[in-house]
Amino acid sequence: MRSAILGFVIGAAWLQTRATLPQYFTILLLLIAACVLIALARHSILQKLKPPLFVLFGAILGFIWAALFAQYYLSHELAKDLEGKDITVIGTISSLPNYVERGVRFNFAVEEVLPLEGVVPTIPGKLALSWYSSFNPADATPISEIHAGERWQLTLRLKRPHGNANPYGFDYERWLLEQNIRATGYVRPDQKAELKNQRLSPFVFSFNNVVERSRGWLRQRIERTLDGKPYAGVIVALVVGDQRAISQSDWAVFNRTGVSHLISISGLHITMIAAMFAGLVFALWRRSFFTLARLPLLLPAQKAAALAGGLAALVYVLLAGSGVPAQRTLYMLTVVALALWYGRITSVSYVLCVALGVVVVLDPWAVLGPGFWLSFGAVAVIMYVSVGRARAPAQSAQSRWRVALKNAGLTQYAVTIGLVPFTVLLFGQASLVSPIANAVAIPLVSFFVTPLALAGSVLPAPLSGWCLEFAHFLIRELAQLLGWMSGWQLAVWTVPIPAWWMFALALSGTVWMLAPRGWPARYLGAFAWLPLLLNTAAHPRAGEMWVTAFDVGQGMALLVETEKHRLLYDTGPVYAPESDGGNRVILPYLHARGINRLDGVMISHSDNDHSGGALSILKEVEVAQLSSSLPLDHPIVNSGPPHQRCAAGQTWEWDGARFEVLHPSTDSYESSKWKPNARSCTLKITLGEHAILLPGDIEARQEAELVANQADMLRADILLAPHHGSGTSSTEPFLRAVDPQFAVFQVGYRNRYRHPKQEVYDRYGALGISRLRSDDTGAISLHFGQQLQVSDYRSEHARYWYGR
Repeated sequence: MRSAILGFVIGAAWLQTRATLPQYFTILLLLIAACVLIALARHSILQKLKPPLFVLFGAILGFIWAALFAQYYLSHELAKDLEGKDITVIGTISSLPNYVERGVRFNFAVEEVLPLEGVVPTIPGKLALSWYSSFNPADATPISEIHAGERWQLTLRLKRPHGNANPYGFDYERWLLEQNIRATGYVRPDQKAELKNQRLSPFVFSFNNVVERSRGWLRQRIERTLDGKPYAGVIVALVVGDQRAISQSDWAVFNRTGVSHLISISGLHITMIAAMFAGLVFALWRRSFFTLARLPLLLPAQKAAALAGGLAALVYVLLAGSGVPAQRTLYMLTVVALALWYGRITSVSYVLCVALGVVVVLDPWAVLGPGFWLSFGAVAVIMYVSVGRARAPAQSAQSRWRVALKNAGLTQYAVTIGLVPFTVLLFGQASLVSPIANAVAIPLVSFFVTPLALAGSVLPAPLSGWCLEFAHFLIRELAQLLGWMSGWQLAVWTVPIPAWWMFALALSGTVWMLAPRGWPARYLGAFAWLPLLLNTAAHPRAGEMWVTAFDVGQGMALLVETEKHRLLYDTGPVYAPESDGGNRVILPYLHARGINRLDGVMISHSDNDHSGGALSILKEVEVAQLSSSLPLDHPIVNSGPPHQRCAAGQTWEWDGARFEVLHPSTDSYESSKWKPNARSCTLKITLGEHAILLPGDIEARQEAELVANQADMLRADILLAPHHGSGTSSTEPFLRAVDPQFAVFQVGYRNRYRHPKQEVYDRYGALGISRLRSDDTGAISLHFGQQLQVSDYRSEHARYWYGR
């Protein structure tokens, strides 16, 4: 059974690495092969091969199950010809609304689609929508307040699932597929009276709507009581699992101190609540024998306690939004409760495997989430260091406390050591202060803050206010302590994401180090960590240069790397008040590569889509030199690193690569008539026989000046399309002067500026220039050396859900 479950997980994980889904004929052949394997496994001659045969059998079933799951979800795709059209639908708000600046985001369950041009279009049944007050803040108008479970008529503009595709970045398209959301969009302003956006019903009864409305009610109570308090979002996360109100700065502290697993409804919290309810019911049920009820005669107290604990866990998991750690805990508790109910002794490893299998059966994409591996990895480590190992019995109450503290310390040590290979593989870092931080945070959050927050969310006033205020006080004091600890210079150990063999070697060494007493030379396991500890950031060899054009949506950001130097050209756009191209795309890439220092950052000009991520990057990464065309009083200029203005004629060399600033001229800064685009820093980088030209957002007039004055300097193999291929740039004389082999368009999918303009895009093609669009290709990698090599992320890292 356990071998088959492990194989099932392996098979499901293998399917998620495929570029295409298997055909139904292939699935049929695999199903036949699985039947043959199970028959062989039952043959008496092959008993010694039974475990591997069951693993292979489970792997085939897992692969088939995940493939069928994916094909079913992908069959609900929005048709391409419906993108960008106004479609009026009737349906219900099916998730907890998330209020953001100038709008609200929510999931929408479609019930009816109104005719479009006389035909009823077919659209997915579940949508992710945004409703903005206005795209222009100057004329913003308030939108209606919405709640889960309400029925609305809305006019929508939809598009197919699409997200930024970057190495080490968040895969938004996979996440949407996992949620069975096959279209996203936004609510259009009222167009006609008969198609007015309007609420049709205050509540539509369904199980999901009841759960989501309950979560909303609890969140509203907490937010109303803790209005304006800095850590109200943490209390909300502990009660209903909604973490969206926690600031990025707080998350940075929690991650650096290794306690982020507690700032949610974790498995530990669910276990504690289930044990609390089970213990209470057990005590009351037994004592009811001395009343007229005599409940133990109707149902044994052990069964009543198991039922109460299981129901409490179920309710809490539903409130949590059913994340992987919460699911894992619920399934494990359910198996234990069933074992108690039927009087069976259950192996701990059996419980863990059943929970593992159920999670993957219900969500085959769970294997791609870090929480899956960290959650089950932590439980596996605890099992490995505790189950079946002899412990000296305690003789007195004082001895029992001493033994309990010792065991808790050993468990924390084992989990910390055991998860290091996983955290380094998943995040490229490990918190060195995590054992100390968790020693304080785990008992405080689990035994005080969480019960107080839960009680405060349901008790009547003024008890609710007292509980929530005290819970917030404890979290605030804990956050101050964690903030102090996160500021330590050695709080976090960062390292590049390791190769698979480094991870496997470190994992085997960890198993060796955590082996029971008496295991020979346990210290030798530490030597298996050496490749992980000595891993350094990859860099180009002498005479080479790497350029990575990130997929930041509608914006620009490129990382230029030579043998010993790195330059970042532009930093992408701002997406939301605490989300930008810097902290969402560039920083995860730098951290995963082990890059903690940049020799230069060049901000071409002040437009949001070029400078939006700069402050996030300058805050997290050491920058030796900042250059830009920004005003001298701009916050980025005053952020810390030495600053100089871009000016034509500036040159320098790094590792054989020549960097030349071609624009703007020094005297342009003295004039007020130029727009920021006109002052874009234009940089040419030459290595040997190859060159790349980065012109920012210069337009036709600046292109004409460059052609007239520096035509011989413009020749380059790679051209970053000026102004994203707008209609005011990429003139034919300029393109002929540059004469590039490839043109890179950094643009957002279906962006509202409609970049690149079709006539401009066609102009590149007519001149024989190969065109690369980041909205189609994802991040684009350019390797300069003896030859010029071009690759893109969506091709190199192909997955079956891309381009759907």
